[in-house]
Amino acid sequence: MADFTAKDVQELRRTSGAGMMDAKRALEETGGDVDKAKDLLREKGLAAAAKRTDRVQTQGAIGVYLHHQAGRPVIGVLVELASETDFVAKSDAFQEMANDLAMHVAAANPQWVRTDEVPAATLDKEKELIAATARNEGKPDHIVEKIVEGRLNSFFRDNVLMEQTFVRSEKFEGTVGAMVGQMAATMGENISVNRFSRLAVGEELDAS
Repeated sequence: MADFTAKDVQELRRTSGAGMMDAKRALEETGGDVDKAKDLLREKGLAAAAKRTDRVQTQGAIGVYLHHQAGRPVIGVLVELASETDFVAKSDAFQEMANDLAMHVAAANPQWVRTDEVPAATLDKEKELIAATARNEGKPDHIVEKIVEGRLNSFFRDNVLMEQTFVRSEKFEGTVGAMVGQMAATMGENISVNRFSRLAVGEELDAS
């Protein structure tokens, strides 16, 4: 019999967002080791994450970040992080991630959430610019296409939230998309960033 208490189960649920029975089984399988149980829940969640992408998300949180720094514009950010259940949405880990994402948006200034949101006209213009630059650098036509593909990925990493490297590497090393995916795996349900809004004092308004 594994050595753990009801308090251990409750703590694992709080920190991982897992259900009571999942948390209990994880502790049983790891001999009551809470850290190993967290890892086990994460591994199982990653394996099942792809099966949850079509589930409806009706809950979530709004991450908030307000940046003040002398000599620089004040920046305010709101990020909508969606989940399936209110239990997950109210967890400390979920709320913290929503605010971390808002801070990331303030620092990295993405233009879109996902690559499929980038307008076709913007992509076409970027491809033309990359190809023209490559030819001006003397690159032969037969490798220009590969150069366009590689530099377009760089464009996504610079401008698309889910492709950007998370700015606080001490908390997570990898892309924002990978971080959200890990949270979904840990919590055991579909989680996604729906939208964000970033405003900087003195910034020109979009005339459109």
